[in-house]
Amino acid sequence: MSAASLTSLRPVFMPAAAGLTLGLLAWSLLFLPECMAAVGVWRASDTYGHCFLILPMALYLAWDRRGALTGLLPRPIPALAPLALPIAAVWFLAERLGVMEGRQLAALAALELLFLTVLGWRLFRALRAPLLFLVFLVPFGAFVTPALQTFTAGFIVGGLNALGIANYATDLTIEISAGVFYVAEACAGLRFLIAAVAFGVFYALLNYRSPGRRVLFVAASIVVPIVANGVRALGIVVLGAVLGSAEAAAADHIIYGWVFFSIVMLLLVAGGMPFRETPSGPMQPSGLPDVQSAESRPVWASVAVIVLLASGPAAAAMLTRQLTPALLSKTLEFATPSGCTANSEPAAGQPLRSATTRFLCADQRLVVTMQAFPRRSTADGLVRERRRITGELSAEEVVLVELPTSRTGNGDWSLIHTAGPTRIVAIASWTDGRPAQSGIASRIRQARNSLFGTAYAPILITAAIELPKRPALAEQQRIDAILSGFVDAQTDLTSQVATVAEAVQ
Repeated sequence: MSAASLTSLRPVFMPAAAGLTLGLLAWSLLFLPECMAAVGVWRASDTYGHCFLILPMALYLAWDRRGALTGLLPRPIPALAPLALPIAAVWFLAERLGVMEGRQLAALAALELLFLTVLGWRLFRALRAPLLFLVFLVPFGAFVTPALQTFTAGFIVGGLNALGIANYATDLTIEISAGVFYVAEACAGLRFLIAAVAFGVFYALLNYRSPGRRVLFVAASIVVPIVANGVRALGIVVLGAVLGSAEAAAADHIIYGWVFFSIVMLLLVAGGMPFRETPSGPMQPSGLPDVQSAESRPVWASVAVIVLLASGPAAAAMLTRQLTPALLSKTLEFATPSGCTANSEPAAGQPLRSATTRFLCADQRLVVTMQAFPRRSTADGLVRERRRITGELSAEEVVLVELPTSRTGNGDWSLIHTAGPTRIVAIASWTDGRPAQSGIASRIRQARNSLFGTAYAPILITAAIELPKRPALAEQQRIDAILSGFVDAQTDLTSQVATVAEAVQ
């Protein structure tokens, strides 16, 4: 292309570059909390460590498709800017529900809309692969962990039966003569599955042109790691039977898992290579586009999208500014469980944001904390506090089970085991003066309260025991019994919590 042609194209590309630059800067500021939360998860969780590679991979996909951009010019579509309103509404709904992954997906949709509005259909279509690949920046997928755990446990039991190894299985616990194995979240294979899907999509976009081959390879990238993880877990249990020690077989199983996963992915790539398709050549321009007829309003299109997107965060910020710290004018007086002694008394006097009571149960220190939250707060505050106390995000392993109690009216308690650091925490929350169950129903209730108010402040109670190292099974069961005993020792806990929650200042 001649220098004169390039000079004539400059009035079209410069406004588009300015519009995208302005839009990306504004988008970064508008959704900075979502970006920081995502990076925090990438750093803290091994499951999403591969997300650091997604942006370079997307840039490589864009470079690989540079030939398809030949002859294409930006043609902004300001008429698409109103689509930012439903995206802002979805973001606001996710924010009120306290679902960070929903906020991040909405922010990503906003980014895609920004590119589409500023560049136009043809350029966006040419770049759709790298742009849509950015969805893997969002650390989502944890909701499939229970299903993966169930599949892995079933695969192990089926394999043991086929091999003639005697076993006894209850839910996710498998017992053989060598010891007991538990299919924890880390054993479910989620970290392998998510990384495999991201790599599978990347490989398919680079090496295949037909949608059918791409879909088949991505499907293989889902099925093969799931089955391979089952084989890996079965191998660990069988090795335990051979060695006669469950602990020896399970040592460093995550490290071995990554080696096994790398081998599986190499075999998957080798299997897909014979079906590679020759990349299509660059698009040949039919002629120099008419610069005068190309729209040159990308800056205004970008501004319109950002202004409309800002309506969601602006509404959330207005509600958040109305929140004041919740102060406890009353505190719960926890009953001392059998076999324990009160090690300290709850602080009294001035209103507090939280109250802590300590017990000494045999050789274990039990720390019980009650915390109140503003009446119009969302579920996000409770979730963040729970993760802080349990250390879930930075833990090497997390196991969540229901805490069995014999008393009714004591709340819906969960038991969270973490390793690295090692903690066992019993946790329960109350909204509207009633026990809050895990799931979307409780989040919807808090989202409604954040908009319309309630007479009761949300309350979070945790009972935690911290350990110097991972306990043996018998010790873990003893600590679980201590936490169950603490909950059972409380008399009509929900009625007391309702009184305290109503009196929160």
